[in-house]
Amino acid sequence: MSSPQKHQVVVIDDNCDAADTFAMFLDLDGHQVHTEYSGADGVDAIRAHRPDIIFCDIGMPGMNGYDVACAVRRLDHGYRPLLVATTGWGDEETRRQTAAAGFDLHLVKPLMLAEVQAILQGRSA
Repeated sequence: MSSPQKHQVVVIDDNCDAADTFAMFLDLDGHQVHTEYSGADGVDAIRAHRPDIIFCDIGMPGMNGYDVACAVRRLDHGYRPLLVATTGWGDEETRRQTAAAGFDLHLVKPLMLAEVQAILQGRSA
């Protein structure tokens, strides 16, 4: 099922296979996708492309997902993309930490495509 709205999306995940597979799904759905495999490269891509939606892994070496979220929320005041944590951790403490870091949503891996579709359909470009 295709999303009626098309978005500019950045996917950040140090698991290259997971990131590429997820990006392929988004691309096939008609979204413009930029994929990065580290937090620092992800922040650079966000600055360059100003995406509508960011899907970001939490547990990455170096600049982790919490750091990415904090960096995104410090960008220009008028820019507020939808920031989605994608992680294998679904406990309440991790959910509290993702919210505190600035994430809007928290998805537990493996990602359920129906949840992703609902996010893509509910967010206007």
